[in-house]
Amino acid sequence: MAARVIAVETGLHSLALFPSGIRQNGLKPQYWLIVSRRRLVQFAAIPTAFALSVAATLAWAYTGGVDQIGLPLGDPTVVEPVLVPPAGPQAARPGLAPPAHRPSAAASPATPSAAATTASGAAASVLAPAPAPRIANLAAPAAAAAAQPEPQQQRRGGRCYTGHNLVPTCGVLWGVAPGAHTESRGRSALARFERKTGRHQAIYHAYHGGIRQLFPTEQEIAIAHEPGRKRILFLNWKPESASWAQIAKGDRKTDAFLDRLAVHLKKNFPEQFFFAVHHEGENDVREKAGSGYTARDYAAMYRHVIKRLRAKGAANVVSVLVHMAYVPHAQQSWFNHMYPGDDVVDWIGFDTYAYSDPGYGHGDFAEILNRRLEGKRSWPGFYSWAVARHPNKPLMLAEWGVWSSKRNTRYKADFYRRMGDDIREFPRIKAMVQFETPSNQKGQDSSVDSTPAALNAYRKLGRLPIFQVAVTPRR
Repeated sequence: MAARVIAVETGLHSLALFPSGIRQNGLKPQYWLIVSRRRLVQFAAIPTAFALSVAATLAWAYTGGVDQIGLPLGDPTVVEPVLVPPAGPQAARPGLAPPAHRPSAAASPATPSAAATTASGAAASVLAPAPAPRIANLAAPAAAAAAQPEPQQQRRGGRCYTGHNLVPTCGVLWGVAPGAHTESRGRSALARFERKTGRHQAIYHAYHGGIRQLFPTEQEIAIAHEPGRKRILFLNWKPESASWAQIAKGDRKTDAFLDRLAVHLKKNFPEQFFFAVHHEGENDVREKAGSGYTARDYAAMYRHVIKRLRAKGAANVVSVLVHMAYVPHAQQSWFNHMYPGDDVVDWIGFDTYAYSDPGYGHGDFAEILNRRLEGKRSWPGFYSWAVARHPNKPLMLAEWGVWSSKRNTRYKADFYRRMGDDIREFPRIKAMVQFETPSNQKGQDSSVDSTPAALNAYRKLGRLPIFQVAVTPRR
């Protein structure tokens, strides 16, 4: 929960920290702490109170209090994240799970709960308290992850920028898959999205399948090379000419395509780009011997694709292993068998969404990013799992969004408003890609402009300093 500093001038300056967005004794936050001169004089006589006042003043200045004065009173604030690693013991704990005041997942999709949202004004239910997560069977990896300090943040010309394997030196890459599930995709959809959101997108996400079309296409290359607006391509490829097991063993047609693709990349697009192989593979796992689609078949297929491309000269491929982030799949005994190996995986990505209606996936950013289950079949949450299982890999939300609801139209805007504060609790997230569609296969709408309030909140979110990363792809 964000904290706001309220300053009252009555001869002396008195400062205190209070949760934003909460009323006390029926008064708005801006009218709290109206203290009489006599009371302040009494407090000033106490050295401890004076020391606390000075400390609060410094804390207010450090967390951007001056910048927040201009925000409208009574409106949930989009809080500016701190880009400098915090001092103290938490600075060396990048794998730290979210604090206990964040909500846990109410239930699995098979048994969704009705986590009610009775908020006064701005959907306060998304900030309900919850127990700390239980990370079953991950204690040792989690400890190792926690012991590793975050890389030193670097700036060039006062800006964050993309470094080795496109990992930003500070901040979070901001991107979009525009016009998804529509006939209007590509450059025109990207242009419309950037116009309505008021900012340049650092990542452009597109999808390909089969072995007929080489990529990036001419249009995608133009998107990446647009003068003054460089972008990182995120190209998602689903092999469809053979089973996973067949591809892993060297399917002739697939290998011929991969060889042509490597030549195409060397000749037409030598810059680094994100590359996912069959994203959300767990949704297609058939854990039966001989199916050709077991979890181990997936891992072997992924390894074969990346290693062959690189062996043929496509050294600019930055591989992303994209999981579905669906808890019932993650609880399967075969789930960890899907991992192809550190040598062929550069980033860990997962696709996750918030739901405007109460139930599974309803809550704040911590709920969708680290949705977890307690009990016999406990699950620590994807973020906690990833930092424990893969402590050296940057993390990406390869797809994310908020599904709209006609019954709860305020949820999406409130979610965006709080995200700027919430993301500070997940320092391993280095990229976020909005999945923008007016209607998916289930008719769900993730458009950021589903309401004027949602669009306004999303525009403010995208302007935060943490999402300003200069694209400097390497060859």
